[in-house]
Amino acid sequence: MIRKAKLTDAKAIYNLINFWAKENKLLERSLNYIYEHIRDFWVDEEKKKIVGCCSLVVVGWEDLAEIKSLAVDKKYQNKNIGTELVKNCLFEAKTLGIKKVFALTFIPEFFEKLGFKVIKREDLPHKIWSDCINCVHFPNCKEEAVIFKL
Repeated sequence: MIRKAKLTDAKAIYNLINFWAKENKLLERSLNYIYEHIRDFWVDEEKKKIVGCCSLVVVGWEDLAEIKSLAVDKKYQNKNIGTELVKNCLFEAKTLGIKKVFALTFIPEFFEKLGFKVIKREDLPHKIWSDCINCVHFPNCKEEAVIFKL
C-alpha cells in the first residue's frame, strides 16, 4: 500500500536508500536528513515492511520539483512499486501547482515509460547541484536528467 511516510518509517527509509547508496546507485542520506524531510517521502508498505520509497522536493522555484531517493527493495522489484511511487509524486506535484518535475537517474528508460523526457543536465537550475557535491560520482556524473511537464 502506497502512502505518505510517517516518522516511524524513517529508519526503514534510511536502510532502503543506503542499501542502494552502497551499490553506488543513489546518493546516501543521513537518518537526520530523512527525519527532516519525512513529509517529502512516499512509501510502499507490504506486510508491515517498507519496501519502496520516493520523495518529492520542491526546488525553490514556484514551478519546479525533484523526485529524489526512489528505491525499491530488491525482492520487490518489477512489481510496479517504483512506477506507483513516481505517479503519487506526480499527483502531489500537480495538486501543489507545480508545472515541471525532474529527476536525475541512471535508468532514464524507467522514467521515459512514465512520460518523462531526457534533457541536458545543464538545462536545470544550478541550485539543484548542491546535492551532487556529496556524491561519489562527482564531478564525473553518469546520471541523466529527465523531466515531466504537468
